[in-house]
Amino acid sequence: MTWLVKVALDRPYTFIVMALMILIFGPLAALRTPTDIFPNIGIPVLGVAFNYSGLSPDEMGARIVASYERFLSNNVNDVEHSESQSMTGLGIIKIYFQPNVDIRLATAQVTSSAQTGIRQMPVGTQPPFIINYSASTVPVLQMAFSSTSLSEQQVLDLSQNFARPRLTTVYGAAVPFSYGGKYRSIQIDLDPQAMQARGLSAIDVQNAFANQNQIVPTGNIKIGSYQYVVKLNNAAETIEGINDLPIKTVNGGTVYLRDVGHVRDGNTPQQNIVCEELSYSPWHALPEHKPLGAVNRMRKAIYERISALRRSSLRLGPKSSSSSSFFGRSS
Repeated sequence: MTWLVKVALDRPYTFIVMALMILIFGPLAALRTPTDIFPNIGIPVLGVAFNYSGLSPDEMGARIVASYERFLSNNVNDVEHSESQSMTGLGIIKIYFQPNVDIRLATAQVTSSAQTGIRQMPVGTQPPFIINYSASTVPVLQMAFSSTSLSEQQVLDLSQNFARPRLTTVYGAAVPFSYGGKYRSIQIDLDPQAMQARGLSAIDVQNAFANQNQIVPTGNIKIGSYQYVVKLNNAAETIEGINDLPIKTVNGGTVYLRDVGHVRDGNTPQQNIVCEELSYSPWHALPEHKPLGAVNRMRKAIYERISALRRSSLRLGPKSSSSSSFFGRSS
């Protein structure tokens, strides 16, 4: 170590500058070093979610989930084990891989297996949602939306299509779909007596609706020196327009959908609900007790986005809708 002392005595200004650089950049490096409250657990997991409205849990497990798990065993490499859960209209498969797996190749194999497997599943089965996450991926914040003047369908629609896109821009945040409300859908309520009187069945109404509500590409037409865009009246744009769709012609008279049923802006059967009045913010505390870490900085950014969203209130007035966070983790 004597040589270091000799160099320091021969070049004192160099060591003074080095000491000043350590004094200046040391605290900056300590402040900018990313911190987290969760360790990085290298257990690759893929989640696959099938959705088929109206299918019972037994049929979901036997016709969709079990069939897809057989495809996994034949077409996907490095699978450690898989877990599945079947619910009404929903099937979830968690696929755990070996630690040394190439997760990009595994994702491609799982996706291709899903595209091939749906051909042997019930007609109308849609491709599943495939989510890539790790064992350290846990929820750090939950938010609830409520309103005194809007229906549950409208609140869920606003949270899903307006609030969620704004939150997905927060760095490090992964925002899932909204949960706990009524999913908005256009419902057709048929009158059995009216259909029987006109010699119609529910299949006749369904086929007529599919034939009368189609998206057909058109084109342009040139007349003289002008070029016009052609638009066909082949798809209803409003609920009233759906009620006016023709179903059948009998003895010169036309039977419309409104004669045998009623179209309304409704919702699918509700399967879950969210209770409120449990909200708190961990930043409403003493400075010594405020949360630290990269995840909590992300949570704070989400809090600020929600506050701005609540102030703007989605152009519905200050008391029309509100949001609150009622679950969080802090360190």
